[in-house]
Amino acid sequence: MTALRPERDSSPYGGEAAYGGADAFEGAGAFEAAVGGLADPLTDPLPVPGQRPAGQPEEWYDPEGYAADWYAGQEPAQQQRQQVQQPQQMQQPLRPSPPSYGETYSPPYEEPVAAPYEEPVAAPYEEPVVAPLPLDDETVALRIPDAPRIAENRPTAASGGRAARRKAARRQGRRGGAQEPQESHGSQESAEKAAEGPEAPLSRMEARRAARARKPSAGVIASRVIGEVFITTGVLMLLFVTYQLWWSNVRAHQQAGSAAHHLQQDWASGKRSPGTFAPGQGFAILHIPKLDVVTPIAEGTSKTKVLDRGMVGHYGEGATKTAMPDAKTGNFGLAGHRNTHGEPFRYINRLKPGDKIVVETQDDYYVYEMTSILPVTNPSNTSVLDPIPKGSTFTKPGRYITLTTCTPEFTSKYRMIVWGKMVEDRPRSKGKPDALVG
Repeated sequence: MTALRPERDSSPYGGEAAYGGADAFEGAGAFEAAVGGLADPLTDPLPVPGQRPAGQPEEWYDPEGYAADWYAGQEPAQQQRQQVQQPQQMQQPLRPSPPSYGETYSPPYEEPVAAPYEEPVAAPYEEPVVAPLPLDDETVALRIPDAPRIAENRPTAASGGRAARRKAARRQGRRGGAQEPQESHGSQESAEKAAEGPEAPLSRMEARRAARARKPSAGVIASRVIGEVFITTGVLMLLFVTYQLWWSNVRAHQQAGSAAHHLQQDWASGKRSPGTFAPGQGFAILHIPKLDVVTPIAEGTSKTKVLDRGMVGHYGEGATKTAMPDAKTGNFGLAGHRNTHGEPFRYINRLKPGDKIVVETQDDYYVYEMTSILPVTNPSNTSVLDPIPKGSTFTKPGRYITLTTCTPEFTSKYRMIVWGKMVEDRPRSKGKPDALVG
């Protein structure tokens, strides 16, 4: 513990007298008076021009408001000497004063010297090293990693209630949902779907849109109906053509062959005799050896009863009635189909003059030679059936034969006419004529 040191009266601060001494604090209010005597520079008011501040000596006061003369306290000789030297110093040129203590000395500015330019040397190019891609175990070839699948922006069952799902569905419908890229292989797509797990249930709005998308439009339905009609029509036409060109011939050949067989049996048994025959009744057989035609001849030219059954019809009724083969003079007129239904006259246009045409009856063989042909004529031209046919080479009565059919093929617009003249009447007892034997 340090002992108290007595203050000395010789202190430059005046000892106790400087602090007021012991006597300064005696009496009531002495301490407050001492504190109040201390001047606070922060609370002192600014000096008023022309008025000396309180507590300042008169010799330090400058009535102009400037600081006190710094020459105060100096010797008069020194003041005079400085006042005389001052104008001389002001006339001297200005020069930098040496730095005072504490200031930083700055050397005079010197222009920096730039380094000489040197051409940069480029570094040698080095090929970048690329790491090899992984190999595909199945194809042993480079492949690009699969791009991440873009999840469909569709609300799930856990994303909110019914209202939230409806809002999400409407928002998705306006903006358009993101479409997932289609996989090239169905197996890979099914595997990915299986890995993803069951899909989230669709909202009511999405279910309706999906149903409308699956439902075909009116245009699609119309096109389907039209396509089905065309297909059905095409199938029916194909069936009709097949019937006309193939089945009708098969059926007519069967009927004509059966009629010729029954006719020959009746002749052999003696059930028939020459005379008048009923419409549709067979009474003779026509042979055209060059065309390999053997077909029955029936009475009349009915389409359903005679011609469509593969037989040849005899003009024996009405204005077109012609003579029978056994007549002494006359024209024996026959009609037959050129196409379909047995088509016995299909190739009569190939006959040449001199080709034989044979009519076989129960008692005789009547042999004719082809003489001329009329390729086209009007269907109403019945004069070709006259006893002396017009347009033929015949000029006098005789025993003639006329074959008529439709032309062109597969139409009935015109008629084709072939004429022949009888050259032999051979009884059956003498055997077949040479035209049938050869």
